[in-house]
Amino acid sequence: MATVVTKAVIPAAGLGTRFLPATKAMPKEMLPVVDKPAIQYVVEEAVAAGLIDVLMITGRNKSALENHFDRVGELEEALQRRGDIDRLNKVTYSSDLAEVHYLRQGDPLGLGHAVLQAKMHVGDQPFAVLLGDDLIDERDPLLRTMLKVQSEKNATVIALQEVDPDHAHLYGIATVEPTDREDVVRVTGLVEKPEAGTEPSNLAIIGRYVLRPEVFEVLEATRPGQGGEIQLTDALQTLAADSELAGGVYGVIFRGRRYDTGDRLDYIKAIVQLAVEREDLGPELRPWLREFSAGLD
Repeated sequence: MATVVTKAVIPAAGLGTRFLPATKAMPKEMLPVVDKPAIQYVVEEAVAAGLIDVLMITGRNKSALENHFDRVGELEEALQRRGDIDRLNKVTYSSDLAEVHYLRQGDPLGLGHAVLQAKMHVGDQPFAVLLGDDLIDERDPLLRTMLKVQSEKNATVIALQEVDPDHAHLYGIATVEPTDREDVVRVTGLVEKPEAGTEPSNLAIIGRYVLRPEVFEVLEATRPGQGGEIQLTDALQTLAADSELAGGVYGVIFRGRRYDTGDRLDYIKAIVQLAVEREDLGPELRPWLREFSAGLD
């Protein structure tokens, strides 16, 4: 019988070099997307899917992450005295979101290595991995769908999204077979950033995974790959190549709203996309955007 998934792992050890100098002293996960740090969106998504035990894999200079999800007594007291209940609720909300744990990765040896650090915390249960660069709109229940498929198949499940074929070489790409369920496929092969023109499909892995614990044993035996790092994609390829090993790998093809905060331009787009739909910001922002864009060449 499949085990109910309650644990989420969020790798957050990256240096954020693409956002320097902003990330010189601040973790990239704490960069604000409108008025919340990106990492809070990810934790909220995990909690909404029933994952109340969150482990963040961190690195040096990431103490701001712990501070954000901790209580700040003096700030809460000051807001309480002022009667600023709205802001007080926003401050305490992040502190009460989930049971959040932290573990240092140590050596930056890749996503697979980061996931491997969670072995002792996760134990012998399936678990989810959420990457902080990918924000999934709260109206699109991707993670809940993946958890349901994992429960039904008792297998590893990854999120896939169609990308422009010209950009496929920038992603981990899947080879798939259809199943009897729309937008659920069986993954038969995976390759990390294939050479341009050799991509087996345009279905790219995006930053959501529901993994069986057998992945740890596979990761321990996985040699460094692309970039000299231990690639999670390589471990998933091992699982996908042998359907008898931990039930194989399935993919959920995502056709919803995803906001990429991994580079500067997409980060700016994500802020605009989310802000225009906010009730408190959209009514004034949308006409301004129309006026502003009308003045562009």
